[in-house]
Amino acid sequence: MKSVTPSMGEQPIFSARAHVFQIDPATKRNWLPASKHAVTVSFFYDASRNVYRIISVGGTKAIINSTITPNMTFTKTSQKFGQWADSRANTVYGLGFSTELQLQQFAEQFKEVKEAARLAREKSQERYELANPALSIAAPQELSDDRHSPPLLTVNGPGEEKLFRSKSAEMELTVEKEKVKKMLSEGSMCEINLEAELFTLQDSNSKLVAALQEANGSVEQWKQQLDEYQEETDRLREQVAELEAQLGHPAAAHADKEELSRSLEELEALLSAKDQEIHSLQSKRCDVKELEREREEAIERLQDIERRNVELEGQIRSTEKTLNSSREEREKAEVEVRSFLEALDVKICDLSDLRQSLANLVDK
Repeated sequence: MKSVTPSMGEQPIFSARAHVFQIDPATKRNWLPASKHAVTVSFFYDASRNVYRIISVGGTKAIINSTITPNMTFTKTSQKFGQWADSRANTVYGLGFSTELQLQQFAEQFKEVKEAARLAREKSQERYELANPALSIAAPQELSDDRHSPPLLTVNGPGEEKLFRSKSAEMELTVEKEKVKKMLSEGSMCEINLEAELFTLQDSNSKLVAALQEANGSVEQWKQQLDEYQEETDRLREQVAELEAQLGHPAAAHADKEELSRSLEELEALLSAKDQEIHSLQSKRCDVKELEREREEAIERLQDIERRNVELEGQIRSTEKTLNSSREEREKAEVEVRSFLEALDVKICDLSDLRQSLANLVDK
């Protein structure tokens, strides 16, 4: 992993662009946007303090200034969003990336930096304990004479005094440790504030440099425009001198005047011709508009005719259905009438036979 020197020219070991969010301190559920657009989020390594941190600056304000500790965990909550909690800043940071690959790269870098921070803390603690043996858990040197005999086994005499002194020394060591921890935490807070001020100054410095470069470019542009204006002034002065020389010769001035008059007449004639062309085009444009309007009316009429045609086709289909049903009903009626006539013929025959039989009976 590439280390970065803690100076004004410090470069990040890894950078990515993302939308930054912070958890709502009131609800602890909703996200509040910390940047209006995607900003650069970078991992930094401070070799002087042997710490890693995540920093993002928006404008003149430090949006993220989070010192990475071995207890932190970066959690991917979706395909393009991840978060981690910072107990020192008493907040939770969220990052929204444009691609899933960027989120994966940031998560891997966070894991590597977290492991490096753990190793750095262990080495720092080892060096600190070696440099400050008075803060170790063992008893002070003044009690080393009685270290082989545990104070709890001595009940009377000087053993009780040694036990009391041992407990007092342990309490003093505990108090000293708490003081040292408090001093270290206060120092870390001061370092974070100084880092924020440093990045604010770096951002202001970069803006000032950009403004200075822009001003230098503007100065060069103004110099170029001034040279052009001077050249134009010299050219106009030469023309004025030529005109003054021509005024000194009336014949030449008269010829120039006639030439200018002819040119003016030609320009007026050309202008009138162009005006006529414009009027002609405008009249043609009116004709085109009229044709367009007639075309739209014809299209509307055609659509109306098509609509009526569809309605008539519907009516024809309905009429055909009615005609077919009427034809079927008529055929059914003819069949019934034919059946009725056949039955009637049978009945008439039967009546005729019956009449003939009756007539025969009467004759007998």
